[in-house]
Amino acid sequence: MKLNVLCLLLIFFPLNSLLFAKGAADSADDVTRNNEWVLCITEFNSSALSGEKTNISAIAQKELKEKFSAISFHTRISPEYAYYEEYEWAKTRTSAAKSLASKAEERARYIYQGEPNWKYRQNIKKAETEMEKLKTAFEEADATAPIINKEPVFKLTGANMDLSFPPAPEPGGEISFCASQKADAFLKGSISDFHGRYFLSVKLYTLYNKGFVWDDSVIFSHENLSDALDEITKKLVIILSGNRPAALEIKTEPLDSLVLVNRTFAGRGETSLTEYPPGAVIVTASALNHESITIETELKAGELTQISIKLNPIEYGEAELSGDASGNIYHGALYVGKTPLTLRLPVSNYEYIELDADSGNKGTIVFQTPQTADFSQSMKIKTSVPLSKGRVDKERRHYYWIWGTQWITGITAWLSYYSLQTAKSAYFNSGDTTGTGPVAQDYIFYNSLSVGSAIAFGVTSAYGIYRMIRYIIISSKDETKLPKAGWNK
Repeated sequence: MKLNVLCLLLIFFPLNSLLFAKGAADSADDVTRNNEWVLCITEFNSSALSGEKTNISAIAQKELKEKFSAISFHTRISPEYAYYEEYEWAKTRTSAAKSLASKAEERARYIYQGEPNWKYRQNIKKAETEMEKLKTAFEEADATAPIINKEPVFKLTGANMDLSFPPAPEPGGEISFCASQKADAFLKGSISDFHGRYFLSVKLYTLYNKGFVWDDSVIFSHENLSDALDEITKKLVIILSGNRPAALEIKTEPLDSLVLVNRTFAGRGETSLTEYPPGAVIVTASALNHESITIETELKAGELTQISIKLNPIEYGEAELSGDASGNIYHGALYVGKTPLTLRLPVSNYEYIELDADSGNKGTIVFQTPQTADFSQSMKIKTSVPLSKGRVDKERRHYYWIWGTQWITGITAWLSYYSLQTAKSAYFNSGDTTGTGPVAQDYIFYNSLSVGSAIAFGVTSAYGIYRMIRYIIISSKDETKLPKAGWNK
């Protein structure tokens, strides 16, 4: 039985090693190359601008850097994949060929070195064995195309991440520039004055195409620079991702609704068919006297997404507000008038009203409007003298201080009580009838300490309760009131 188990183990472990080696080899074969795609943003040409306007170039480059930093990957299209496949393939074949040529040169040196016969034969045999391995490696490299990463990680150059933008290369120096920056592409641009505004032109150069694959321009003012760069970035992301753009069309009711796509203005009412990069978008629609709505959807490459939005109108009720004193009324942080005042408020909504009386007193209320329209309510806002700044903090500190003192006196009373019991037992067992001995003195001392600490604990406890009640009253003095008045038709 032991012999059978031993034989199984001798068969299993070599077989397991072979299987593991094969798995490791397969895993190595599946390793992708060219796992990063690097873009370099060059310094924009602003020589056409006057001295005080040239800083717009640096601002634009910094904005682009922030926007491109949000891109996580680049999708390679077929021509680009073929370029990098050939590049990596040639590099692999060249490396294998160099290793083989170097070993052949080493064998040739052994022939002419004139070494002893035994050493000569040994070196020649070793070199020829290694040459066979290198020849096999070269044939494998020549026959097997490397696997290129189809979605490499998108990165900006290290200089760009440090907000450094190198000058764009002169015509003819693009390839060497990419090599020096270790980049797969670069973005160049120029900014000029256009009748008091700015004209920005940008171009994208890629190594795989050995030329500029995209260019665009936009006119903007200093105030809407971010919007202009959003427009350019949106188009450029489509190029960088390698995907076909998605299209989005939005229709809303009412027709004057304001439409935002990813927090950027997209139009009013009905937006025309617009191209966007594939991925998630957030659409927000809002209109006066209507409830706003936000929708999140996924745009797919090469597909048209149509969204229809109908905003619900807001219904209103009336709130008649008065106070125990005349003063200014604020709806939230917005001044709306003086008391008495009637406000039209949306239904089924929590409202915050503040009265700043002319006398200096203040009062606030919070209430919920009804769920149906055309109702009215009368409410009176009570005012009081506002607490001085830091009053609540002061009361809190007093309460915490006396609470800590209460703990200390409580522990002292507990320890002194048990010390008193020990001293009392020792005194009655000592036989001292005069009460003048050291044991009697200890008993008298601990008795006084126990009584005193008990009194101190009682006093601090009572004072702590007083401070706690005072702190609760003061801290809640300025709290917003919730009126119980109902709505009347």
